[in-house]
Order: sequence, then C-alpha cells, then structure tokens
Amino acid sequence: MKPSNLFGRLATAAVLAALPVISVHASTDATAAEATAMVKKGVAFVKASGKDKAYAEISNKSGQFIDRDLYLVVYGLDGTVRAHGANEKMIGKNLIDLKDIDGKEFVRERVELAKSKGTFWQDYKFTNPTNKKIEPKSMYCEKVDDSVLCGGIYK
Repeated sequence: MKPSNLFGRLATAAVLAALPVISVHASTDATAAEATAMVKKGVAFVKASGKDKAYAEISNKSGQFIDRDLYLVVYGLDGTVRAHGANEKMIGKNLIDLKDIDGKEFVRERVELAKSKGTFWQDYKFTNPTNKKIEPKSMYCEKVDDSVLCGGIYK
C-alpha cells in the first residue's frame, strides 16, 4: 500500500473515531401528540358508541386504546374509575384521595381541572406499566359529560 493511501485511510479513521456516537432508534415511549390523538379518539368513541361499550373497550388490554405505555383512563367527576386500560382492578373504585409519591392528590386535581378547564395537561408521578418504575407522567385530559378521559406519557 502506498504511504499516501495509508495516510488517507488513517486520517479517515481518525475523523470517524472522533465523531460522537449517535444512536438512531425508534422510541418505545408514546409522545404527547400520540397521547392527545388517543384521547380525542377515545372521546369520539364514547360519543359514537355510548359509555358502556366505550368503557369496556378502553379497559380491554387487547383493545384499540392501548399502545405501548399509552393507555386511557376514565374517571367520574366524583373520582370513581369508570375505565382503566392498564389496571382493570381499579374500575369502580373511588380514588379521589389517591396521592402520588410526592403527596400530590392527582385524582382530586384532575377532577377539579376537568370541572374548571375541560381540556388540560396534568403532571404527577405514577408507575409506568412497561417497566414498573415510578416516573414523572403528563396526562392529557378532556371532560366528556360527567367524566374526564385521559391518556398520558411518561417522561
């Protein structure tokens, strides 16, 4: 190999080695846009299909309202869970006094925000169903009649 050719290859290798490593992969976590779209889809489904059918579908772990770490929940304005995409054992329970790890009464706050704003984002901490770790979460919510329908993202 000619010295000039060897020098060129070494120079190229040195430049490539100095570049930062960039990992390109699709995120497995839902985005804010996906959460918003899922909630809007859920609201439309409730209005088109009625509460009973919609709540059953929202709570169906194989249903259309579960995607990776994104799922929907529905609370009555009294804090009672009407549908839950990640934990069907919560359905029928009044969680108005439930607090996150920092002591935030997030269900009470969610109900109050639904009554006062109708559409909103809410931050709190919750267990991520994909890794079972408590993580910061942001929920996008819309009031639908006498309930609030939400879907969130983990940060």
